[in-house]
Amino acid sequence: MEQPEFIFTGVIFQEESGYTALCPDLDVASQSDSITNAKAALLEAVTLHLETALENNLPWLRPVPRDEDPRYVTPELIVTTFPLKVHAEVYAYA
Repeated sequence: MEQPEFIFTGVIFQEESGYTALCPDLDVASQSDSITNAKAALLEAVTLHLETALENNLPWLRPVPRDEDPRYVTPELIVTTFPLKVHAEVYAYA
C-alpha cells in the first residue's frame, strides 16, 4: 500500500543562533545550526506531528496566523522557501 504524501510549505529563516525551519501550514518548527539540518529536523517534526494527529483523530491543519508568519512579518530574514513533501504512516488499532 502506498503511503499518502502531503505537500506543505517549508520556510527557513536565520536567527542569531542558527536557522529556524517552519511549516506555516501546520505551525510546526525546528531549529539547527545549518540549513540542511534545519530542513531535516523540520521534516521529522512535521512527520511526527501528522502521524500523532491522524492516529489520535486530532486536528492537524493549523496554519500560522498571517500576522505571525515570518514570510510577512520579517521577510528580510527568510533564507529560502521550499516544498516540504511528507510521507506519513498511519496505523489503525481495533
